[in-house]
Amino acid sequence: MDMGMTKKLAYGYDEALEKVPAALKAEGFGVLTSVDMKETLKAKLGVDFRRYIILGACNPPFAHRALSKHLGFGLLMPCNVTIYEGDDGKAVVQAVDPMLSVAPKVGPELAELAGEVRAKLEKALALM
Repeated sequence: MDMGMTKKLAYGYDEALEKVPAALKAEGFGVLTSVDMKETLKAKLGVDFRRYIILGACNPPFAHRALSKHLGFGLLMPCNVTIYEGDDGKAVVQAVDPMLSVAPKVGPELAELAGEVRAKLEKALALM
């Protein structure tokens, strides 16, 4: 099931933890939240899980534009970006695709904005 944009990296998880936020920053996104799912699942359920982190990324100009048009847009923010360790030890990065999650639910003006956000996230993925 395709839930977003995916890029398999040529390097490992630890290096991705450094490079992904930098690539997001280059496209105007800041990381607002970070959830370590390996730690969370161990603490809450006592289960082992692969290294997996969820970053909540926000591009303030886009966020302001979206919220100015529709306050409900905040339910879809921030943009989630995940980093996990693949079975081969290489990192995999996934970013939400606003054209899948947002565009079908909003009018043309916000759909256009979703396309702009998608383009920025694609550029960030290309930098990784």
